[in-house]
Amino acid sequence: MTDVTEKLGAHEIAAWLRRHPGFLKQFPDLALSLVVPRDEGPAASLASYQLDVLRDKNRELARRLQELFGNAQENERLAVRTHQLTLALLKQDNAADTLRAMAATLSEDFNGDLVRIVTFASVPGMEEADWLQHIPADDARLHAFRDCIADSEPLCGRLQPEKNAVLYGIRAEEVQSSALLPVPGVGLVAVGSHDANRFFPGMGTLFLRMMGEALGVALQRYVR
Repeated sequence: MTDVTEKLGAHEIAAWLRRHPGFLKQFPDLALSLVVPRDEGPAASLASYQLDVLRDKNRELARRLQELFGNAQENERLAVRTHQLTLALLKQDNAADTLRAMAATLSEDFNGDLVRIVTFASVPGMEEADWLQHIPADDARLHAFRDCIADSEPLCGRLQPEKNAVLYGIRAEEVQSSALLPVPGVGLVAVGSHDANRFFPGMGTLFLRMMGEALGVALQRYVR
């Protein structure tokens, strides 16, 4: 009779231990005698290694928790500011003052370096302002924005040069990133930043949509 010895490789042993995580409980002396090499410094016992792993995991969890807490605080601040903006818009007595309140709030409370509003229709009582333009919806200058206007979805990031030129005019080169908000039936609202990372594709746009809806509802009171 021939003795057959099965040779197990390291991968097979590792796979077996993964399927039997309680194995070392039956052989505590083995757990204490195992050593694990470190990237730096001498080898450590398995228990010491596991403790280091747990500490690393705890630090990572603490970092993620802190990040989530920071995001929650920022979302709370944005919610409060959006609510305050909505109240400010609804307190105005005419369309011109409503637009002024929108522009002022975006500049002061939302830290916009350059705020621009484009309306499809002229606004009675509205004097010329560097932040306001009247461009009819069928004007060729707005062709670059047709998809954004049709989708009614905010855009964040670096806009194409032709869009920047329409929105910011002679100051277009100052703007490195923008939040662009289409307001159905009203026009466009843009907040430009000198910081290329201030607005970026993929960032949340919930509060932008809420601000756009608030402006649209506030202006509907003056549409005949």
